[in-house]
Amino acid sequence: MPSLKDLKNRIESVKSTRKITKAMQMVAAAKLRRAQDAAEASRPYTERFNAVMAGLAASVGGSPSAPKLLSGTGSDQVQLLIVMTAERGLCGGFNGNIAKLAKSHAQKLVAAGKTVKILTVGKKGRDAMKRDFGSHFIGHVDLTEFKRVGYANAQGIAKDVLGRFDAEEFDVATIFFARFENVVTQHPTAQQIIPAKFDQADDAEATLYDYEPSEEEILADLLPRGVATAIFSALLENAASEQGARMSAMDNATRNAGEMIDKLTIQYNRSRQAVITNELIEIISGAEAL
Repeated sequence: MPSLKDLKNRIESVKSTRKITKAMQMVAAAKLRRAQDAAEASRPYTERFNAVMAGLAASVGGSPSAPKLLSGTGSDQVQLLIVMTAERGLCGGFNGNIAKLAKSHAQKLVAAGKTVKILTVGKKGRDAMKRDFGSHFIGHVDLTEFKRVGYANAQGIAKDVLGRFDAEEFDVATIFFARFENVVTQHPTAQQIIPAKFDQADDAEATLYDYEPSEEEILADLLPRGVATAIFSALLENAASEQGARMSAMDNATRNAGEMIDKLTIQYNRSRQAVITNELIEIISGAEAL
């Protein structure tokens, strides 16, 4: 049974931990508002951009002059997985859930005889993936020095990916990230970005515009921007999801610390009461012996 001193030290230790988790919860709450606003503000642009691209893609169809980013290489043998996670932990299952989805996808591809290459964005994703797929790594993007991700970060990643595609290093590219819904819920998501895939455009939407120059030329110019847009949207969704997950995790940790303090305090008081009772018994016994 721990001594009174041990219990008291443990109570003080848990109280210090609770102060830290409470502070991290408040910081995450402040960052969440900005990150959530940025993610939600990007969605209308992304949705409208994809709608226009879907109309263009539908009009081009299977034309032999279609850009390679849309038509693909004609093969899906070499797959590039872009795993996007956070640079820091202490955010519940946020990083683990994304890595789990990416691992499951990679295992299926390997089982099907495909060649898998992995590019990680975020230290936690790299650490989680390298244990099982370290030999498949081809690169890593470190965003530690950036307090807030911007479009320039997405452009840098897109430039690297597009350069590898032009060099015929892979056939299909898929990004893995967490789509933000609310503080409690973040959905791990896999989205193919090369060759580009769009939801089928509505017929009215597809025939509403006449494009000049041709659809093929417009697509050739917009598709690389579409890759950067998809990556930027994923980075914003990840940023909001990370802060939401951290806020929720730190709130749970703070409440758990409070419950532990209550239990330890009860145990401390009972132990102290037992010590006092024993001392009284010894005093009374000594007095009676005299």
